[in-house]
Amino acid sequence: MTKEEFYDIVQELFVPLFTGSYLAGEIESSPRDLEVALGKSNSILLKPSKMDNYRLVLKRGQAFKSFEVNLIKSILNELNFITELQISDSIYKTQLKEMAIEKALIESITAEGADTILGILRGMELWATKTYEGEDLGFGVLINLAASSEDKNGVRYNKILNNDYFSLFTDGSKSFLEFDINGYMLGYVALKNPKKVATISPITYDNVARICGEKRVGMVLTQKGDILIFFERQIIFAKRNGHWSVYSHDEIIRLLQNNVSTSARQIRRAIYNAALDCSFSYHGACIAYVDRDKTRDALMHIDAADIISEEHFNMKREIELAEAEKIYNLANAKAIKEKYDMCYQDFLSKHQFVKTMMLRRVISGRKLFELDRQFIEEMASVDGAIIVDYDGTIIAVGAIVKIEAGSKGGGRLAATQTLAKYGVAIKVSQDGIMQGFTFDRKVKKVKEIFYVG
Repeated sequence: MTKEEFYDIVQELFVPLFTGSYLAGEIESSPRDLEVALGKSNSILLKPSKMDNYRLVLKRGQAFKSFEVNLIKSILNELNFITELQISDSIYKTQLKEMAIEKALIESITAEGADTILGILRGMELWATKTYEGEDLGFGVLINLAASSEDKNGVRYNKILNNDYFSLFTDGSKSFLEFDINGYMLGYVALKNPKKVATISPITYDNVARICGEKRVGMVLTQKGDILIFFERQIIFAKRNGHWSVYSHDEIIRLLQNNVSTSARQIRRAIYNAALDCSFSYHGACIAYVDRDKTRDALMHIDAADIISEEHFNMKREIELAEAEKIYNLANAKAIKEKYDMCYQDFLSKHQFVKTMMLRRVISGRKLFELDRQFIEEMASVDGAIIVDYDGTIIAVGAIVKIEAGSKGGGRLAATQTLAKYGVAIKVSQDGIMQGFTFDRKVKKVKEIFYVG
């Protein structure tokens, strides 16, 4: 593999696959160095083969985990094998690369049972293109890595996976068929009330994540045709829109860090959970997390009718009354003063802002991370943006954001990029893609900090 080809692979494959990573140059290397090794300052050093005299440096803010290191090793091994085949057909070569990535994803989890998981994965990919009696079907499979059977009279997955009835026995959320590492069926698993443990997962699949510890892999085909893989009590991989994503949860949560209070971790986790839940419920969303010193600037883009915090309404009121005194607003000064010359409760009652009054009653002064997760997802799914202050106070829900002139892209993207100037903001599209943005003070423009899905 040439150096140019390797640079392209790292830039086009590894950087998008590992959220928050970037190519940070190269260093000298000798044949004694491993092809893949952990470097300093949250980096990975990699080269195509031991004989190459250079290593590329892949960096990110969060340390790379062991399964991610194993994944990079597996992908490089597969790609080197494909390179040695010297295939000239570009379409065939691309298909082989996609299959190589899938194989590497599974082998990064486990060596034993990898063939079984890959076989089931191939079957799920076929099911993703089919319907049963006109309906899209979703189903779920568990692979117990601690169980191994050589029962020649047992039922193996390849005998039943492609039969129409297979998908009717499970829903991929509350019911599953379980197999051992050799692919023999162990039985039916109903997830009624699994033990409460810490997970990182879309709320719809939280029960799946709970039972998928170090000895069990969960695989779900959704009705939308996505394939989800759970391990170590979290969703780790997903094939969506035809592409695989690695869910580096800790890295995304770190990227949401802000000019914040001591409860920052809870706030960032709640914001990430909301984005993850909307992503896998296929609801569009815009969620902004505002810097401590940028709250007043952000309020310039929000209508007072959408503000559910009395503290932030009073800030907005001060801003608007100050604006009324400006020369260019003299013609509207009277109307502005009449609108805001009252307390918050009177403002809501007089103008009958029912949505805001309802949300205030439900939220009842609680911070974002103190609310029920299902309710947070539902709030984030309301048309408009949910905006959270540095300390977790919810400023607004369903806010129609006043975007700046010259904004490009759709309305939700423009709103997200506008709010990102005052902290960090996440856009969730209806096809599940999550994009994070913040303001780069060095170049004085909004930049994308992650893209998943």
